[in-house]
Amino acid sequence: MTREQFIALVKSEQEALRGFLLALCCGKRDDADDIAQETLVKAYLSSSAYRDKGKFRAWLFTIARNTFLNHKASKRTFDDISAARSVASATSADSAFRHQELYMALATLSPKERSAVVMFYMSGYSVKEIADITDCTIDAVKKQLSRGRDNLKTILNV
Repeated sequence: MTREQFIALVKSEQEALRGFLLALCCGKRDDADDIAQETLVKAYLSSSAYRDKGKFRAWLFTIARNTFLNHKASKRTFDDISAARSVASATSADSAFRHQELYMALATLSPKERSAVVMFYMSGYSVKEIADITDCTIDAVKKQLSRGRDNLKTILNV
């Protein structure tokens, strides 16, 4: 893949990647931006490994998810609920509150549950696509989604 091809593909997926990471990082823009930058560097350095055998977005999100998990493991305070602050595209105080409440609830999920919930409900991936990205079985993804939904219902009093 040439540099120009890589740049074109990244430009087409940039907003989706940022939204995905913002959700995984529970609204922490600085963390999401840092992980996005690290993801893009890793993707560029390994772009020769991408062979058009699947969707570029799935390949990029796999790198992003793994980078997020590595970042989380090295920074234990990453899930501090009190740090959930800025909210993407919130236009009113009520909307901002609802987004922040969701991010705080997402922060209580395990990384696997959070990844599955974000990919399924916010990024629109199918269960099979999530299984491929996360290298899990379809049943494991279904279980992560079920647990994640149950935990969110409890936390959000739905």
